[in-house]
Amino acid sequence: MGNSRISATLGAIVASTILAACAHSAPAENQPAPAMAANPGTVDKMKLPPGYLPRTAMPDSLALLPPPPAPDSAAMKRDEEARDAAVKLRGTARYTQAATDAVIGFPQIPNDFSCAMGIAITPDTTPKLYAMMAKMTIDVGLSTYGAKNKYMRVRPFVAHNGATCYAKDEQLLRKDGSYPSGHSALGWGWALVLGEVNPERANAIYQRGREFGQSRLICDAHWQSDIDAGRVIGSAAVSRLHADPAFLADLQAAKAEVEAAKAKGSTPTVDCAAEAAALATVAQ
Repeated sequence: MGNSRISATLGAIVASTILAACAHSAPAENQPAPAMAANPGTVDKMKLPPGYLPRTAMPDSLALLPPPPAPDSAAMKRDEEARDAAVKLRGTARYTQAATDAVIGFPQIPNDFSCAMGIAITPDTTPKLYAMMAKMTIDVGLSTYGAKNKYMRVRPFVAHNGATCYAKDEQLLRKDGSYPSGHSALGWGWALVLGEVNPERANAIYQRGREFGQSRLICDAHWQSDIDAGRVIGSAAVSRLHADPAFLADLQAAKAEVEAAKAKGSTPTVDCAAEAAALATVAQ
């Protein structure tokens, strides 16, 4: 990635929680990451935990994506219309769920997908799966930064002088390009892999991955076109991971681990009925 910049938002992705998860040990719950300045060359100097791929093998979002919608274009009009509809969900259970989805940390991320998977995803019950989700986060997250840094698109809450559903991240987001959505890339990437690990529940998992991205629209942190582009990068990153022997070995181990967990009667530790109701909330 050469002289690319990396923002404080990715600092949340590479928090010590991820470092611990990649080492197959239990991290402190949602421990915050140190802030990382978005300065040229930071990627080269940063001691990131290892993903599966060398940076030269990661998908290039700048090559894969068109520019974001131009001001006054039809595509930008659609983005504004989607935002207007999403704003109506403020104060609802879906808005609260969007705030939960905003947290990129472990164990929050496994919990977000636990209901869709139908099992608990923890470092004790499914250590291989838990660590694989953390490790692939590096590859998928970094793959978004070519386009992010090139376009530095202003986020909707900034453009409209508003607020997001997760105030803790707002200062960081103001310095981080909106296009493509890293959260959407990650959510869709995790969903694709989890659907392969647990194909019996693939549709529920894909739906959760889609909603994880849509939470960014509801949160006013991303435009809809950011989210759509994020899914493209998430798909590309997962496709590339399937050419990596270490990832494939971990994938097979995770499949066996999940089958064993299901045989033991593992169940999610979160309130799945409440999550389902929140995700089904529609604007009035």
